[in-house]
Amino acid sequence: MNLSLPTDFSIYAQWAGIFTLVCLTLTIIGAIARWGIRFRLVGITGFMTVLTVGLFGLSLGLSPRAVVPDAIRYSIIYDNGGDQIAIAVPNDATPTAVEATLRQAAADLYSPGRIGPNSAMTIRLRTITHPKTGLSQPIYLGEVKRSLRQRNDENMTISVFDDAFLKLL
Repeated sequence: MNLSLPTDFSIYAQWAGIFTLVCLTLTIIGAIARWGIRFRLVGITGFMTVLTVGLFGLSLGLSPRAVVPDAIRYSIIYDNGGDQIAIAVPNDATPTAVEATLRQAAADLYSPGRIGPNSAMTIRLRTITHPKTGLSQPIYLGEVKRSLRQRNDENMTISVFDDAFLKLL
């Protein structure tokens, strides 16, 4: 038997909210009519309220992860928790991989809790070269600017700095 349940917690939160309102209505009627089970109804309503709030919280936090083809693994170097993020990739990154990685990072690092002075989030992608022993030089290979307000931003701008790849050779 294949039981397929939806994994979108917002559906469960909606139904739990409806049932909570039904329980609240019964509790109010039971209190007015002096039913013997009115105190049990208060407990059931309280439990359902906590359950509904928990399901609503899960629906906000859990979202499917987007997978962008050709994206390479990156490390977060700097994140101010708002609108500025810097990520790092290995030296052997190609322009195609940089663009895909910027798309992946834009999808991964979006959060509805981010705030900033601008309405756009900027993610810069860099690598480190070592031209001499004991000397490290960061080279920025690209950046993406996306909205802080929309999860699926159709107007994000991706810039790949082609001239920076010449410094990697």
